[in-house]
Amino acid sequence: MKDTYMAKAGDVEKKWYIVDAEGKTVGRMAAEIAKVLRGKNKPVFTPHVDTGDYVIVINAAKAVFTGKKLRKKVYFHHSGYLGGGKYATAGEWMKKFPERVIEHAVKGMLPKNKLGADLFRKLHVFADDKHPHAAQKPEELKIETR
Repeated sequence: MKDTYMAKAGDVEKKWYIVDAEGKTVGRMAAEIAKVLRGKNKPVFTPHVDTGDYVIVINAAKAVFTGKKLRKKVYFHHSGYLGGGKYATAGEWMKKFPERVIEHAVKGMLPKNKLGADLFRKLHVFADDKHPHAAQKPEELKIETR
């Protein structure tokens, strides 16, 4: 009788990937990034184990939205104080915090538990093309967006 293989945390080999967000659609790119962070692109994928890789996103400020999302998509943030709710459009966030837009999109596609929090820590987003992770020798991750 054959048993299903279950990966253990120490057995998984982690790689580093780099994604250039210039001209890529935010949602489609985030879906592919979440898949790599989770490890679903590997044959050893195990749902309850972190089998994913590290992902670096550069040129986040040059990512694009389709349609009228820059004006109509609204993000909500609360400071924690009474009356501390703030609304901002995607266009405002792209000007002020382009990293946050991609982080927000990817985080929504990860599990909502401790595993998801661990996976999210492996995402590194930068607004321009400079990043401090050259020593990890990241491979380029090809993401096809229509």
